[in-house]
Amino acid sequence: MELESHDLAHEFPEHKETMRELKRGNAHFAKLYDEYHAVDREIHRIEQNIEPTSDVYAEDLKKKRLALKDELYQMLLAAKA
Repeated sequence: MELESHDLAHEFPEHKETMRELKRGNAHFAKLYDEYHAVDREIHRIEQNIEPTSDVYAEDLKKKRLALKDELYQMLLAAKA
């Protein structure tokens, strides 16, 4: 089974340049961006059974990834405005 990529470049391809600018110039965005990708990598390892864990923990990580993605998206929109 092939797993779907949740990398932010794939999630928001129209905002690639804005993400690059924010990573360089906004420490809070850069921190959230790195945190998002760390959580995404952990979820990917869990889904591949490389790092087995409980379903509850996996679901909590997915909720955290979604919350981070929402916050990052709002920052992207604000930077575009």
